[in-house]
Amino acid sequence: MLNHNSMLDPTICAHARKTRDPHFDGRFFIGVLTTRIYCRPICPARSPKEENVRYFATAAAAAEAGLRPCLRCRPECSPGTPAWLGTSSTVSRALRLISESTLQDGGVDALAGRLGIGARHLRRLFLQHLGASPVTVAQTRRLHFAKKLIDETRLPMGQIALASGFSSIRRFNACFQKTYTRTPTHLRRLGRQASPLPQDEYRFLLRFRPPFCWPALLEFLVPRATPGVEMVEGGTYYRTLSLNNDIGWLEAALDKSAGAIDLRIHCPHPGSLFLIVEQVRRMFDLAADPADIALHLGRDPLLARAVADQPGLRVPGCWDGFELAIRAILGQQVTVRGATTLAGRLVREYGTPIAAKPGLTHLFPFPQRLASASLSRVGLPRARAHCIRSMALAVCEEKISFSRVANVEDFLIRFRSLPGIGDWTAQYVAMRTLKEPDAFPASDLGLLHAANLNHARQLQTRAESWRPWRAYAAMYLWQGVLKNEKHLLHPNGKPDRASAPGR
Repeated sequence: MLNHNSMLDPTICAHARKTRDPHFDGRFFIGVLTTRIYCRPICPARSPKEENVRYFATAAAAAEAGLRPCLRCRPECSPGTPAWLGTSSTVSRALRLISESTLQDGGVDALAGRLGIGARHLRRLFLQHLGASPVTVAQTRRLHFAKKLIDETRLPMGQIALASGFSSIRRFNACFQKTYTRTPTHLRRLGRQASPLPQDEYRFLLRFRPPFCWPALLEFLVPRATPGVEMVEGGTYYRTLSLNNDIGWLEAALDKSAGAIDLRIHCPHPGSLFLIVEQVRRMFDLAADPADIALHLGRDPLLARAVADQPGLRVPGCWDGFELAIRAILGQQVTVRGATTLAGRLVREYGTPIAAKPGLTHLFPFPQRLASASLSRVGLPRARAHCIRSMALAVCEEKISFSRVANVEDFLIRFRSLPGIGDWTAQYVAMRTLKEPDAFPASDLGLLHAANLNHARQLQTRAESWRPWRAYAAMYLWQGVLKNEKHLLHPNGKPDRASAPGR
């Protein structure tokens, strides 16, 4: 029996759970009707009989059916259901907004309003595509994150309740008692005890669906790391962060044995941990389903070799959309190395100094600082300096926001209306900031070179068969030319054209 999702094939689900195939982890959940528990496909517990099983597209759908999470396989540790899996674009955008706490701030009515639909219609879409209401989806996410904090940190329960978005300790305790039939304190005694960590340091294991080409992701980030703000050392990514007035830094590395990203967050208050973890998941594209993407793109002879050579390639996201947009503007008509040099100067002149790990010295400049900056000491051409100031001012005046974007097309129209912002920059921002899997900067010189084409229109036509994974196709093509194309300059001098592959 399937739950609100015709894409769940019971034969495939049955085989996946019996073989405990990690490729299906997070793609669906198993409800055991005899125990009233739901599990991940990789659960080590004895497999129940098929007639006692029900399959759910999401953990929230299982919770909506009155099932409680398994304490052995810990559904809160699954990679997460891909936002695009069997959902409408409206539901996918709503899920992104929920991960940014929009529902917590304004409720279902406010969420629906941002999406331009009625609250009743939004609930109907969620039930149709995810098998659960928006409130249940958000509550399940909060509950799962709280369970991770209980198992993986030594935070007091009061701070866990606050960090996971519960309005009160009483509500927090009641939710755990109802869901797990145990108190949070009891669950901590049952779970593995977290190793003591230094003060203000928190550690999380963020699971993903294998394979994961971590070296390729770092190879993309290394030349683009903004000096003082980001760095990569020994296979670990580091960066400074500022969120809700909390200032700190994070480090992320691959833990092969756990099939997870080992994330360590250094910040003074735990209240922002949920948002930090969600942002890191997006940064490293942890919800991606590489098997589906490879199956689709691998059919094209142009991509087949690259897909086979680098399985599990991800689309790198970013920590902050404003920061990435500035980095893209700095890269107009210069090499990647040149853009990184300019970014370092910008940070030294206008960033906020902080004390963190050696090599991490600044926060990236805030929009308020750049909106009125002359930028003369950075060495930017006048037009590009004007572009940066205009965008920073638009952010300050709330004409542009890189977070809580409900309508991507509307955002791109407003973004392209800024001086110096054309389709390349807009698509690049959509690809890495908004995490649109089909965003595609067709005018990029590296992509044109890799496809052996001369014009963006030709590449647009060629890429139609790559939908809805054109952003991943772009990454595969860039990976093939990054090492060879080091000094590309666009011949027509248009400021929005990419000057190097994957600028």
